[in-house]
Amino acid sequence: MTTEPLRALPVLMPDAGPPLDYYLVLPRPDDHSPVTTVEGIVVEEFTRHHDFTTTGLDSAGWTPEDGWWSSAALSRGMRTDPEVLARVLPTSRREAEDVHRALGGGQLPDEPLLRTHFLDHQPIATAPPLRLGPAQPPAGFHERRVYRVLFAKDLRAEQVASLRTAWRTPAGGTVASAASGRLDEDGDQFTWDLRRVGHSLAWCLDVTALLRTDATAALGSTLSELTNVLRQHGLIPVTTERFA
Repeated sequence: MTTEPLRALPVLMPDAGPPLDYYLVLPRPDDHSPVTTVEGIVVEEFTRHHDFTTTGLDSAGWTPEDGWWSSAALSRGMRTDPEVLARVLPTSRREAEDVHRALGGGQLPDEPLLRTHFLDHQPIATAPPLRLGPAQPPAGFHERRVYRVLFAKDLRAEQVASLRTAWRTPAGGTVASAASGRLDEDGDQFTWDLRRVGHSLAWCLDVTALLRTDATAALGSTLSELTNVLRQHGLIPVTTERFA
């Protein structure tokens, strides 16, 4: 069964590279600024191993007063500082372009030029894949991979309901999974479950890939598209780990 959100998003070409992630930064609550006011823009890009696990994060921020600047502390704060988390909203490049222009910055630079502002790389520790689930894939598949994408921020009930509808989550589901989905692609099977992590404002997406083909490009684009769907619903990706 194919999900509409994945079909609606463009498939990434192998040599094009994924697009950057864009965020809007709102003023501090004590600034007495209108709710619609935007203070600046953040642009980010994860670096990854060949198996799509995260190795690091680059970011650059822009404000009308200071122009473009790079800081690894900014990326950390967006994921660990509750005050910063409350002020950061995931957005699209189109909306970032509109905000950049409205704040007096003119045309937003293209992505190759934006990458030149990534001057303070934040490494993210990695480890060999842990084993989660059976070691051997089911009959008919040559490989089984399990990934976990961690996210900061929280989802409202209506956002979870929207994901359940978009992913065609079966009625009832499971206690452990807030929303789930499935994609069959040229004989390869991808299934995923969205879960809350611990007691904090954090979520994870567990993705299982059963591969019949040498579908590394499809695997990478599926992980990227699922991550972007959750960004569109307000979550901030933290890291992608591999468990099998």
